[in-house]
Amino acid sequence: MIFSELYSAYYNAVARILKEACAHPLSKAELRRIVGQEAFGESLLTIEPAILDERWQLLNADGTTPLRHEPTMPLTLLQRRWLKAISLDPRIRLFPDLCPEDPEAEPLFRQEDVDVFDRYADGDPYEDETYIRHFRMILAAVRDRQPLWIEAVSPNGKENHYIVTPELLEYSEKDDKFRLVCHGFSHLFINLGRITRCERYAGPIHYPEDPPATPKKKTVTLELVNERNALERVMMHFAHFEKQAERLDDRHYRILITYSEEDETEMLIRILAFGPVVKVISPESFTELIRERLRKQMKLQDGLFAPNIP
Repeated sequence: MIFSELYSAYYNAVARILKEACAHPLSKAELRRIVGQEAFGESLLTIEPAILDERWQLLNADGTTPLRHEPTMPLTLLQRRWLKAISLDPRIRLFPDLCPEDPEAEPLFRQEDVDVFDRYADGDPYEDETYIRHFRMILAAVRDRQPLWIEAVSPNGKENHYIVTPELLEYSEKDDKFRLVCHGFSHLFINLGRITRCERYAGPIHYPEDPPATPKKKTVTLELVNERNALERVMMHFAHFEKQAERLDDRHYRILITYSEEDETEMLIRILAFGPVVKVISPESFTELIRERLRKQMKLQDGLFAPNIP
């Protein structure tokens, strides 16, 4: 486990306690407040008695600490190597301040060591300077709620112009593409790879009285048999979707996933990829989509392997 949000919380809580104790004697109430802010509610049952009973010899009885300097938490070599490997991902260039330079660390793995399958090959051009410039401008506009003037090419080759207010950026793992979700005249989603020009817009904006409808949210309920780490694989595969999981018995789980109607085809492909360990329980409309997809695949397979009779 290289980075852990759970276990790091305890280290951060103790580091904050020691930092405060270096500045002034720490009271019991202050200790409880810090643990409540940095860790979890039940952490008081572990951290407080361990420190006050001096099982963790970090504080003296008067609330001071034997440390002379504030604690620091430098990254381990393994963590640095992991960050170095992540920094080699071409998508990381879209976020210039995300990974610091560390020329001395050897990457834990390289991009050529990762074999990605079940993904479309026409992903966004992450190393293109124009794409990088557009992405950073759009990301800043999302943060600042700054309107943009955008020129983009439609799938049929038509050039379109939009004045939009960016709301958020979405990434499709299946398509390996980013798209902008925005409020504008008639367009709600814009694929970043199709943008040819992007500029900040300072002129007047007159949106129609009825804004574009928010994408409809849909849910699908799965029943999962936990074979070959299926539960872990499903939870990781759908990590960026809103979901709820319920344990039925030692081997079976029920998982409810919420997704945008725009992502229904992607959801269908992802679920089918898990094969017999995942079964769609509801809704019936999604089950019918799976049946129809399988019918088409069987028909295509029959056509490929049919004898060539003149």
